[in-house]
Amino acid sequence: MTPRPTPTGLVALDVDGTLMTYDGVISPGVVAEVERLRDAGVHVVLATGRGVHSAVPVATELGLTSGWVVCSNGAVTARIDPAAEHGYEVTNTVTFDPGPALRAIVMELPDALYAVEDLGVGFRVSGDFPDGELSGELERVSFEELTTTPATRVIIRAPGSSPDDFHAVVARVGLHEVEYAVGWSAWLDLTPGGVSKASALEEIRRRLGVEPHSTVAIGDGSNDIQMLRWAARGVAMGHAPEPTRLAADEVTGGIEDDGALAVLRSLVA
Repeated sequence: MTPRPTPTGLVALDVDGTLMTYDGVISPGVVAEVERLRDAGVHVVLATGRGVHSAVPVATELGLTSGWVVCSNGAVTARIDPAAEHGYEVTNTVTFDPGPALRAIVMELPDALYAVEDLGVGFRVSGDFPDGELSGELERVSFEELTTTPATRVIIRAPGSSPDDFHAVVARVGLHEVEYAVGWSAWLDLTPGGVSKASALEEIRRRLGVEPHSTVAIGDGSNDIQMLRWAARGVAMGHAPEPTRLAADEVTGGIEDDGALAVLRSLVA
């Protein structure tokens, strides 16, 4: 990767697989570079599929005691506020009716696991997800209850399937009025139509008065594609799938190389 000078005003950072290893570790170098950028007046914004209840602790680990966090793939925006009850204030949420999509998918994947985000708490789930895959409090409910709960984010998990299987299911059933992203494992994320990390970041950019050419984003997943296209400098992690890398302006090292660190170091002389 050859960094190019960028008048950086806002840096949007995915968490899992970008800043944080799959074992939940953020390197000291990344923490130090985030601190340097913050002290230089750059707005560092986490943009993640995580719920706000698990995203804000990551911001705290990075030393971010103020600013913004984009959660649930853009469906939830929160302002970090240590004085607030849970350390944040939710400023915007977008929900959708998950019923039509869930009923269509369950016809194809009757044995899959389904979860609907319970904002600020955890998830309502149809069954037991693999250990460590969902955070927060988990409440088991009926599938019918999941279909009637307004949702910021829905997760479908089929441990016996593959990402290709999910792509095939989406192609067969069609998904209308929702956005979707297929994860590394047999994992499908659904969020409200027209909502993405990019749409939430654009609102934050306007609120902060940052010029479009002063934006940078780093990510590794299919849910980062729109964010990488939104940023003036979009950087994909080296281990990202091909569609994500093609959406980026640059490709850095993989998570095993701490690839995000090289990008962070290239910002603000």
